[in-house]
Amino acid sequence: MNISVQDVSSIMVLTGAGISAESGVPTFRGEDGLWRQYRAEELATPRAFYRDPKLVWEWYDWRRGLIGGCQPNQAHRTLVEIEARFEDFVLVTQNVDGLHSLAGSRKIVELHGNIWRMRCTQMCRPSWEDRSAVLRALPPRCPSCGEMARPDVVWFGEVLPGEAIETADTAARRCQLMLVIGTSALVQPAASIPLLALQSGATVVEFNPQPTPLSDHVDITVREPAAESLPRWWARWLVES
Repeated sequence: MNISVQDVSSIMVLTGAGISAESGVPTFRGEDGLWRQYRAEELATPRAFYRDPKLVWEWYDWRRGLIGGCQPNQAHRTLVEIEARFEDFVLVTQNVDGLHSLAGSRKIVELHGNIWRMRCTQMCRPSWEDRSAVLRALPPRCPSCGEMARPDVVWFGEVLPGEAIETADTAARRCQLMLVIGTSALVQPAASIPLLALQSGATVVEFNPQPTPLSDHVDITVREPAAESLPRWWARWLVES
């Protein structure tokens, strides 16, 4: 890579489902994502929740039970090392599984929320997190006002949190190096974030075993699973710099 560690003061990382899949997190989409007779696209919507909140919460509780047995992999841990090296570091993730936090990352922007958090449907916004696999009551109730709580995730048909997408866009325009790890580059608006970095002159490195719509535009593509390739790339970059 024609940019050295010493020349970089600002790094941004964008992660997608691929990095979590290497830890055993299911995608919950498509035929492999069927639960009972339902698809994710049928349950992860505001309409489904208000029609049958208990059903939707049962599905999310099932998902939490599966994710709760997964652990961060070496790619997650390498990102913790990179964050410790650079003061100006932002990790933007499309994943809701919380594995980055579990690995030790701190400067995280969760574009699609976090499956371990809940929020009040009446927007009184208490802040609480429950990592237990099973909730005592479904649907759970807000501890502040007693109204129904919902998973603190972005559902189909909902817009991303404005603050999260603004932070991501700002980081993309500012960074000198961007790592894009395990994302299909198909889901908007996250798919446009690497393009902002490229337009602003950043070096962009993509880690993905499969080609994506972004592949022809980035500076470097690494066609191996991130849990293997990211630690090796990071160690080599440090030595070569």
